[in-house]
Amino acid sequence: MDTSQNDLAAIRRILEELTHRVSRMERKLGMEPERGVEASAAIPNQPASPGVSVPYAISESPAQPLPSPPYIPPRTKPPINAKAEADLESRIGSHWLNRIGIAAVLIGISYFLKFAFDNNWIGPAGRVTIGLLAGIAVVVWSERFRAKGYQAFSYSLKAVGIGALYLSLWAAFQIYNLIPSGVAFVMMLVVTSATAAMAWAQDAQLLAAFALTGGFATPVLLSTGQNREMALFSYVALLDLGTLFLLVFKPWRRLLIMSYAGTLLLYVGWYSRFYTRNQLDLTLTFATLFFAIFAIAPLVTLQPEREAALLASVPAFLAFVNAVVYFLQAYAMIQAVDQSYMAWFALALAAVYIFLSRQVHTRKSTPGATQLLHYLHLAVALGFITVAIPIRLDAHWITIGWFVEAGVLLWVGSRVESELLNVFALAALALGVARLLLIDNFRTTQLIFNMRMATYTVAVAVLGAVAWYASRRTDEAGRTVAAAAIIALNFLALIALSHEVADYYARQLAEVPRAYRQWNRANVVELRRVQIERDFTYSALWMAYGAMLMVVGFFRRSAFVRWQALVLIAVTIVKVFVYDVSQLDRGYRIVSFIVLGVLLLAISFVYQRDWLQLSPGTREKGRAAEGA
Repeated sequence: MDTSQNDLAAIRRILEELTHRVSRMERKLGMEPERGVEASAAIPNQPASPGVSVPYAISESPAQPLPSPPYIPPRTKPPINAKAEADLESRIGSHWLNRIGIAAVLIGISYFLKFAFDNNWIGPAGRVTIGLLAGIAVVVWSERFRAKGYQAFSYSLKAVGIGALYLSLWAAFQIYNLIPSGVAFVMMLVVTSATAAMAWAQDAQLLAAFALTGGFATPVLLSTGQNREMALFSYVALLDLGTLFLLVFKPWRRLLIMSYAGTLLLYVGWYSRFYTRNQLDLTLTFATLFFAIFAIAPLVTLQPEREAALLASVPAFLAFVNAVVYFLQAYAMIQAVDQSYMAWFALALAAVYIFLSRQVHTRKSTPGATQLLHYLHLAVALGFITVAIPIRLDAHWITIGWFVEAGVLLWVGSRVESELLNVFALAALALGVARLLLIDNFRTTQLIFNMRMATYTVAVAVLGAVAWYASRRTDEAGRTVAAAAIIALNFLALIALSHEVADYYARQLAEVPRAYRQWNRANVVELRRVQIERDFTYSALWMAYGAMLMVVGFFRRSAFVRWQALVLIAVTIVKVFVYDVSQLDRGYRIVSFIVLGVLLLAISFVYQRDWLQLSPGTREKGRAAEGA
């Protein structure tokens, strides 16, 4: 009996668990049943379990099967390269074969026309007429394909027709002399204008590129080998202004590159063939006009629409190239007259680009493109200031100018919190240090108070300012710059003092009669004495500077400065033990070793007393004392 009761209780628990599970599944499937009686009522003569109820009654009717979930067929992944292969196939079929076919047809027609021309079937006027009519017919015919949605094929046909029109007009003027140059120019201008109108009406950047290409090709096709600067550059300026006007309403930034490239090619082609010095004013005026157009163009193309990164960088690229090319053009012309004028010219360009950077900064446009162009204009302005210094100044004044520029940029950059200005300050400072160490050759007439020491003093002062500003920052870059500036500061200061020592003893040696003039023992002994004094003074200078750094390191509690002192003292130790032992006289040798030993013992004593609390135990005691 007990066994039956136990089995029945186990069955009841299983039923209750299954009931709860089914209930949860139905609720998840949205099939909530009606509430019924307690589950225990479904089992006769069995008491309900205390505290356990079932959300619905267990019916004696046969259980209804749960609806099966809808069948979801498994997804079959297409081959990885199927889409790429389809795109490549479509491009080959619709674009490449189209263009190859058009080229083949044109080649066949050209062979036929050549055969007809060679046999005089068609005269010159007929040939030109056929070319013009064929060009117009192809352009008109292409519109039917565009209306049916075949835009790529339509543009290809338009390119063929427009090219036929230009070549026919070129042949009418250059080969057959059927029309004068003025008429040919007007007719080519009509073709260019009609193509531009189609581009505007159809919102097709490709057609605008065709019009621009034909417009810049017109002067080449109609060239007679004569110098017509005014007519040529006036026409090019009108083309550039037309492109700029188009870009005000259309976001076709690629046209900027095409227009600038065409302008530059025509300008360089004319300049290399016709320019003479008496044309300076007119040529520089047109160069300035072209520069102004393409300096304004990046501001016009700053539009708020989302574009690819490459197109967004077009204005910045054009601004940089335009500035560099214009400066080189002006330099090539002005330096033949007076090179000093170029310094003021560079400063004027710097002012222009500072103004442009402010204009860009106030524009509401794509943030990334605006910021890039703003910083680029500012960088170009600083570059022109840097270039103006060596153009206007000479010798060590160039170095001082770069140091002053670095100091000013550092001050302005800290005031406006501009990382770009700080970077340019460091670049100008690097230029100044490199020139000071590698190029500048000073001729001093007195010690200490000379231009070399003044230049080194300016460098040390600017490096000190860099170290101070960088130490106020909390990031890793600031600490790195501060450390590098302190090292460079001490290095330049030691070099400057060593130069003064070298100059002093060079004058002493110059006063001693040369051995090749008078061969006597007194002169040789005196010469050797001065050399020994010079070598000893170097050692004394380095030891004194190392001691000064050590004192500063102890006073400022700066391990970094103390390490520099230790490195310099180590170099001095090597010099004393390796060089001074063999070269110095006995007296100087004794003094060198004694002074060096006393210095080392003093430094060692400071470290052993641990006045700076450098050892771990001393630091812990110091913290405990502070806490108490």
